[in-house]
Amino acid sequence: MKKLLLTLITCVSLSLTGQAQEKGLIEVMGSAGLNISNVSNAFDNTKSDFNFNAAVGAEYYFSDRWGIKAKIILDQKGWADGFVSDEFGTLITDFRLSYTTIPVTGVLHFGRSDNWYLHFGGYVGFLNDATALANDSDVSEAFSSTDFGFNTGIGVRIPISDQAKIFFEYDAQSGLNDVFKENNGEAARNGRSSINAGIVFSL
Repeated sequence: MKKLLLTLITCVSLSLTGQAQEKGLIEVMGSAGLNISNVSNAFDNTKSDFNFNAAVGAEYYFSDRWGIKAKIILDQKGWADGFVSDEFGTLITDFRLSYTTIPVTGVLHFGRSDNWYLHFGGYVGFLNDATALANDSDVSEAFSSTDFGFNTGIGVRIPISDQAKIFFEYDAQSGLNDVFKENNGEAARNGRSSINAGIVFSL
């Protein structure tokens, strides 16, 4: 227990004493995380699905506190226990949607040494494939090829060297368009939250 407490104290101390960013700095990053996804305004009986994401990205600093960040994310979304009928009238459920998502966000760094941050902006996602898990069938033709909406999040960075930091963040996406190509009912919009961890390198 003492070792665990010492480790936590060390991590917090590092997060409070790291070097601040400078104007013109460029950072590159890589991360992975757990997605919790669903669709909103569509099916009352849907449940959230748990998936994964992996990302690479870069951030450019306009000042010591403000930057702009872009990522490329392999993003898995979908939902569970929401029934949809196929062309034969058969009820199918549990959809897994895979996107290549590109968010572009403004970033505000704050706290001592600016190691905490908020990001906010928009994203566009391009559908890679869509699967009905009940029968492992490809249903990509039924879904829109793009997904776009708002992206927000909060995180903290912990320095591990002069050029590298590890980070932990909460990230959320709220879709604006219908995930289906044709939908005679209420629009089904993607919603996705994720808990991510990664590493940042200064160039």
